[in-house]
Amino acid sequence: MHFSLERNARACLIFAMFTFGTVGLFIHYIPLPSSIIALSRAALGAAFLWLVTRLGHIDMSAVQIRANLKLLVLSGICIGVNWILLFEAFRHTTLAIASICYYMAPVFVILASPVLLGERLTGRKVVCVLLALLGMCFISGLFDGGLTGGAHLSGVLFGLGAAGFYAAVVLCNKKFSEISAYDKTIVQLVAAAVVLVPYTLVTEDWSSLTCTPFQLFLLLVLSLFVTGFAYALFFGSIRYLKAQTVAILAYIDPIVSVLLSVLFLQEPFTMSILVGAVLILGSTLVSELRS
Repeated sequence: MHFSLERNARACLIFAMFTFGTVGLFIHYIPLPSSIIALSRAALGAAFLWLVTRLGHIDMSAVQIRANLKLLVLSGICIGVNWILLFEAFRHTTLAIASICYYMAPVFVILASPVLLGERLTGRKVVCVLLALLGMCFISGLFDGGLTGGAHLSGVLFGLGAAGFYAAVVLCNKKFSEISAYDKTIVQLVAAAVVLVPYTLVTEDWSSLTCTPFQLFLLLVLSLFVTGFAYALFFGSIRYLKAQTVAILAYIDPIVSVLLSVLFLQEPFTMSILVGAVLILGSTLVSELRS
């Protein structure tokens, strides 16, 4: 019975990570500003998860939410900014490069942990950071004659910015007192949506926005299925799996993004990008498994 439960949880997590890997593909076909897509994803994703808690008779703890409210709001804001930057990265460079840059987040966490969390920076972690930075040199094109292509460089910078804000979310999560995964994520997504509403109203010209019925359908799928449903699967599965299993399977996300970029969108994938991907994903994986 335990084996069957663990096997089903692993299958659910694999499906969730595969689904997360398709986010860039949806962004590619939705011609809306990144802020509006992020707002839709936050608001509808939160609504879906709240519905899951109601249908599953999962109680939300007002006490735990109040105890962590400041960090929940701060991390929610970081999630909103993180998504905007990531979606912009998808628009300015290839899906593969944007996804790989995004996985620099564990490196930023390692660098910030000694200051913010009091964790020791070990020799192994230093080596992993240096290898990941070397990988970024390959990804950015530094070894291919310089940082050429303004759009590509902008995409790399947007991806790194998204990684920085995602690292901030991870660091906030490490500071939380006891709180359930559903409570935490629902409040974070609500906070992200609340912040994104005035931002989109000020920065976007809503009267000029156009979206076909099919593109609107893609936006709904991204918000409800790729965000809400996939998060529900993610949280429902990780409680039955070991931390190292979760860490390993999480790398399905960038691998799927790279494969979709090359096979489906036929975006260029050079040897330098391959070397950079191996260095970044490999070093961050080793660091996380050791942690």
